[in-house]
Amino acid sequence: MTIAQIRNHLLHFPLRSPVGGSGVSSVDVLITELLLASGASGLGFSYVLSGSGKAAYTSAELLAESIVNTKLDHPAATWRRMHATFNRTGPGPNNIAIAAIDVACWDAYSRERGEVLGITLGGTSRAIPVYGSGKYNARQSPREAADVTKMHAEAGFKAVKPRIDGSRSGREVLEAVRDAAPPGLELMCDINEKCTASQAQRVMSIARECGYLFVEEPLPSDDVAGYRAIARAFPRLAALGEHLQGVKSALPFLTEGLCGVIQPDLAMIGGMTPALEVSRVAHAFGVEVSPHFLPGLFVHLGYACPNLTWLEDFPLLEPLFTGWPETVHGNLIARDAVGHGLTLGEDVLERFKA
Repeated sequence: MTIAQIRNHLLHFPLRSPVGGSGVSSVDVLITELLLASGASGLGFSYVLSGSGKAAYTSAELLAESIVNTKLDHPAATWRRMHATFNRTGPGPNNIAIAAIDVACWDAYSRERGEVLGITLGGTSRAIPVYGSGKYNARQSPREAADVTKMHAEAGFKAVKPRIDGSRSGREVLEAVRDAAPPGLELMCDINEKCTASQAQRVMSIARECGYLFVEEPLPSDDVAGYRAIARAFPRLAALGEHLQGVKSALPFLTEGLCGVIQPDLAMIGGMTPALEVSRVAHAFGVEVSPHFLPGLFVHLGYACPNLTWLEDFPLLEPLFTGWPETVHGNLIARDAVGHGLTLGEDVLERFKA
């Protein structure tokens, strides 16, 4: 397989209203269209949440130049060749750029083989449970959070993940969600790195008392010492990963058992290749995987990684693409289509061109 052409596009996608714990109001989206000499094509994408994607686009153009007219023997080999150029500039925008091209490589590679991406990644078809994360925010009252919980339960999700901050009102929200949850609905919560060390200890205690599976990002991801303290008191109750840039940055949390769940983000980790690698390392250390949003893409990773236990339903980029698989009875199965099965929506490149 020879890479004949790569075209990158930068889009600016405004949201109708701020979403999530960080109040994201817009997303810069990097699109990669890759063409093999055989005629097979691949579509990739990456993103910058609430920031400019111009630096990532520039990096993507340079990376594209470095691999055009080279063989796509395997997407992981092409990823390593591109990543070797980062030794002086580091991750940051480079990771965001390589993620889009990497997804396009995997899509083209699996299309050329006539396979669903999850099979090409080394997996087999299976249904993966999905939890409801959208519609929650840390500014909600306990009653509002309870109403969102009921909505997700009625939609058939297997679990929910409300958002709180480090204030004392977090207890009321966690208890309200617990009380609103029907039997069998699992609970998680997300703090989006908003706690101090002492607040984190308090929230972890409340979450354990209320039966929550995990507490996401009680502290910033670079506070390894803080996570060590949390792990001593609340073993494997913490989850994190969406801000980690690369597999090596995840190693302390995996090797030392500082988290029970690792949550790779497509753009920050640098694509499907390192997401697959960090998931396999996590499996070796008995850590679960639950990727950061994009369930319709990461369902393929779940085919290859038995320790991927949850997918997150947090609608964000979905309007830009068609072909997303549907969640049925709280589970997701990839569509029976070659590659990842996604295509750009009509006029997306023109409507949202940055």
